[in-house]
Amino acid sequence: MWKLFLLGFVVAGLVLGNEANGYFEFNVTELDRIEELEFGFSKFSSNFNPLMVGLTLIRGAGSKGAVCLDGTLPGYHLHRGHGSGANSWLIQLEGGGWCDNIRNCVYRKKSRRGSSNYMEKQIQFTGILSNKAQENPDFFNWNRVKLRYCDGGSFSGDSQNKAARLQFRGEKIWRAAMDDLKSKGMRNAKQALLSGCSAGGLAVILRCDEFRNLFSRYTKVKCLSDAGLFLDTPDVSGGHTIRNLYNGVVQLQGVKNNLPHLCTNHLNPTSCFFPQNLISQMKTPLFIVNAAYDIWQIQSSIAPPSADPSGYWHECRLNHGRCTPAQIRFLQGFRNQMLRAITGFSKMKKNGLFINSCFSHCQTERQDTWFADNSPVIHKKAVAIAVGDWYFDRAEVKLIDCPYPCDRSCHNLVFR
Repeated sequence: MWKLFLLGFVVAGLVLGNEANGYFEFNVTELDRIEELEFGFSKFSSNFNPLMVGLTLIRGAGSKGAVCLDGTLPGYHLHRGHGSGANSWLIQLEGGGWCDNIRNCVYRKKSRRGSSNYMEKQIQFTGILSNKAQENPDFFNWNRVKLRYCDGGSFSGDSQNKAARLQFRGEKIWRAAMDDLKSKGMRNAKQALLSGCSAGGLAVILRCDEFRNLFSRYTKVKCLSDAGLFLDTPDVSGGHTIRNLYNGVVQLQGVKNNLPHLCTNHLNPTSCFFPQNLISQMKTPLFIVNAAYDIWQIQSSIAPPSADPSGYWHECRLNHGRCTPAQIRFLQGFRNQMLRAITGFSKMKKNGLFINSCFSHCQTERQDTWFADNSPVIHKKAVAIAVGDWYFDRAEVKLIDCPYPCDRSCHNLVFR
């Protein structure tokens, strides 16, 4: 699996990219954490003075068995709302991949993805978490929370491995965090939005209807999944890289009993970890933001090195500009599969879509892709405006881009 990191083109907080052929591209170099791709690069903000928000550990979580992989307490970052947003809550579920075997999980528990001992004490709130109206027009003054991800199972596991001293308690972390936030005022919310990126975006889909049930029927509740539409699709060798990964997660972490029963009543648990088998059954309104050529899925699901021993996909995997016509046709097929997966979902008026034809991953936490002067757009509408229009019922939003290479507003990720 490729391990990638955004290159340090950061000067006084400014992310520098290359404008090439009408696209805004970020150069990324191979270092040692693919999770950084899923983190949304929120730390690489175009904001010179981003809001820094401290970490709160959930003190009562341990007694509920709600702990990180290594047994430490889970945590979140909360910035209080004010004015018209004082009784509105936005919960952002952090992403960061999964661990599907003992070795990976033992490695993970020595990082911020598996232990609060390694979590940053403060993080930047940018994009959908920004506190500035010019950067986040609809949610800037809400109570905004980022729930840290330290279980490796999209907040869905409930198991343990005593020999390896691993705790798989994602579902308990989810419940403990929601209980703690309710005690801090969320129980009185007039409006609520559950959002998340990547593995957090998958968690949104898995936990969305539960989130709805935390509130009274008078509370406006919706969900937003960013880069969480992971497809059950063969890799370039005809193998099933992502299905094998998900099967490992589901089996190792005891996920089965925490999956939506409407799905597990007729499909196996691993199939019910894939969003395409869940989204049409959800009761709560859901908005999906996803790149049609999701770069994580290209590199880790469709064309990982393990499925490409000859290296035929190596250059294309790193830079879409180096793909052959045949490879582009293959990727167009992936886009078509994504559009088929959302067919039923898109027909429901309550739902929303922003599927842009970019080579990116996670667009709601990065300021440059959420809401900025040169943000990606579909029909002149940025992600932030699309989500706001949908949430506040200003317009029905079902935005699907034309196929690559038509979109000149993309912030594509290019690796080297």
